[in-house]
Amino acid sequence: MTDFDTLAVRAGIHRSQFNEHSEALYLTSSFVFDNAAQAAARFSGEEAGPVYSRYTNPTVDMLQERLAALEGAQCCVATASGMSAILACVMCFTRAGDHIVASHGLFGATVQLLNNWLPRFGVTTTFVSPTDVSQWEAAIRPSTRLLFLETPSNPLTEVSDIAALSAVAHRVGALLAVDNCFCTPALQRPIELGADIVLHSATKYLDGQGRVMGGAVLGTRDLVHEPLTTFLRNAGPTLSPFNAWVILKGLETLNLRMQAQSANALLLAQWLEQLPSVQRVFYPGLESHPQYELARRQQASGGAIVSFVVKGGREAAWRVVDSTRLMSITANLGDVKTTITHPASTTHGRLSPEAREQAGISEGLLRVAVGLEATADLRQDLETGLSRP
Repeated sequence: MTDFDTLAVRAGIHRSQFNEHSEALYLTSSFVFDNAAQAAARFSGEEAGPVYSRYTNPTVDMLQERLAALEGAQCCVATASGMSAILACVMCFTRAGDHIVASHGLFGATVQLLNNWLPRFGVTTTFVSPTDVSQWEAAIRPSTRLLFLETPSNPLTEVSDIAALSAVAHRVGALLAVDNCFCTPALQRPIELGADIVLHSATKYLDGQGRVMGGAVLGTRDLVHEPLTTFLRNAGPTLSPFNAWVILKGLETLNLRMQAQSANALLLAQWLEQLPSVQRVFYPGLESHPQYELARRQQASGGAIVSFVVKGGREAAWRVVDSTRLMSITANLGDVKTTITHPASTTHGRLSPEAREQAGISEGLLRVAVGLEATADLRQDLETGLSRP
């Protein structure tokens, strides 16, 4: 099997003795062994097979195999959330004294992890422009072990050149980790562009309906399997079998959803660009986007996230949010239901004003995660707030 749509519905299926058609859901904390010798072999790793659902569960295994097939990765280790995937990544691939170079354009909680928590364990981070490769090169130190980015970025949809940054990382013996949450493998496959590690918040588009939380770390088997599985075994940020089963079902429609939501997002972005009350629109599918040509080469489409700056600052932006009746006012994204949020006071609200300014997150910025509703209805929902003085 090589076709994406076929892999999305067929990869990673392991049927039980009952030969079920839908993937089995194994809601169990532990597994029974045939004898003491088998138990010892399983615990030591000499024999493959489930031991304890904190780090081995057949339903989670099926999700890991399917997502790895879609990303073109050898190995996937699933985690409890997107942030636990990022934590697992930095805990497994850095140690005290190491240095990380990271993009300014990261999710607020990721910035907080790198800025506030990792220094307690002797790991430091330098933040640079997501789009200026020379800044990444200049930030490299002898102790740099990891380059970390999101592309497109949250919330400004800045597009980083994965191949160029891969070359920078590999010249100095560092790893390149790419958060592929916004595009998913339906629109972008970072490993094919040179990334060593791909991360996901499966909570978002991989599930696709805002039901459960999950995360994943992907890469070669030699790089990812042993350290990440050991981290799960010892630290416990485990994906539940039920959540894994829900995400598995979400993957079946991933490509269909991403194509449809991306098409809706492009129409909405084109409409927003024409409005006098909108100062600027950020969407990689627009020719006005600074990395439009790079996005065309690197992504299958512009994605489903549209951010825009409303003239009038926070007051005007909040007025748009409060005027909506269809869009859901929530910071989550990746749902088939369109959501709207004000990043400066929600997802990035805990950052200092200086950090927000450096990341380009102004008080007038709004982020819309476009769903599957009719675009005419989405425009009408925004129009009330955008047309008021």
